[in-house]
Amino acid sequence: MALFTFKLPDIGEGIAQAEIVGWHVQVGDRVEEDQPIADMMTDKATVEMESPVSGIVTRLAGEPGDQVSIGAMLVEIEVEGEAGSEKIVAPPPSTAAIEAEVPGEAVIEEVTPPPVQVEPVARAEESEKPSAAKAASADPVLASPAVRARAKELGVDLAQIKPAGDHIRHSDLDSYLLYGAGQGYRPAGRSAKRADEAIKVIGMRRRIAENMAASKRNIPHFTYVEEIDVTALEELREQLNAGRGERPKLTMLPLLIVALCKALPDFPMLNARYDDEAGVVTRYGSVHLGMATQTEAGLMVPVIRDAQDRNVWQLATEIRRLAEAARTGKAKSEELSGSTLTLTSLGPLGGIATTPVINRPEVAIIGPNRVIERPVFRGKDIVAAKLMNLSISCDHRVVDGWDAASFVQAVRKLLEAPAFLFVD
Repeated sequence: MALFTFKLPDIGEGIAQAEIVGWHVQVGDRVEEDQPIADMMTDKATVEMESPVSGIVTRLAGEPGDQVSIGAMLVEIEVEGEAGSEKIVAPPPSTAAIEAEVPGEAVIEEVTPPPVQVEPVARAEESEKPSAAKAASADPVLASPAVRARAKELGVDLAQIKPAGDHIRHSDLDSYLLYGAGQGYRPAGRSAKRADEAIKVIGMRRRIAENMAASKRNIPHFTYVEEIDVTALEELREQLNAGRGERPKLTMLPLLIVALCKALPDFPMLNARYDDEAGVVTRYGSVHLGMATQTEAGLMVPVIRDAQDRNVWQLATEIRRLAEAARTGKAKSEELSGSTLTLTSLGPLGGIATTPVINRPEVAIIGPNRVIERPVFRGKDIVAAKLMNLSISCDHRVVDGWDAASFVQAVRKLLEAPAFLFVD
């Protein structure tokens, strides 16, 4: 028997090290040649590493979240025959990897990420029957008939209460109901304690954290919010859905995208990307709209290419297709990069207003909020109206506040008079 050292090969991109995302084996496991042993993430890709030999795993380079340098030991395997520690030719990257552009920069994330290792750092104290309580239950409980009757009605064991004086009063019972005693009766509204958990930030979650921090650190954000009356727009949407046939049901988003695309030609500074290192702003003629999408692996941004050329039904179809592809890990790399402007929506959780973080290196991000019905004045009359706040965050190095506000007002006019959405 001999030890074989599998060194982390050069997996491209000119990187110096890679992060351990997850292990498929543990020390003591037997592995076969070409069996997956680890998932390694670089700045651009997650690669599934495969064992070049068969044997027993005797040592691993670290834990998920640790960095391993190219050429350093990744796995040590006990094999039959003579020892070997030659540098291994890089195994082909796993095909189960997709590129996902999270707010900030594009990253690659695997289709089925390994589970995050969660280690409890503190355990909830196990409840034990205190001997003092047993002793107390054996002794006669001193309490008035009124206190006993009240405790019985509430289901409280008076033996569990420590009185402030020589017998249990109503105030002692109140204190017990308010603060409890760690066992027995639990007042309504109180919830059980949970064990503390320490969750290592690795893989996609780490990339999102780094990109969010880089965006806020490097971009001077400002946010502008405007209220929009979408009563007529909602009526139009209901009419369109009533006659949609086999086409997908329209949400607010396709109609909003049409409005954005119609308004953007007059505000080209918003449909842009800023290379701050080169000092160059690129304004795009086509709208490649990123759709911030929540997935189990984290936030991804699939992209609707040439959104300005699609009608509402085509947009609804593409939104549904891309969201499903992102959530199931089937999106292609070209569908998850290259956005020029991002739209982020929390749907029914949209809240009153949001301050979205810019998807760097873009210069603006737009967030519609929840539609709320409220009374408004129509001349001298008070009527019910459906209102929605629209938020936009911009890079103040590139976009002036006047331009952002003017753009939102142009979008507002289109949404409040939705017939203009369908007029060239």
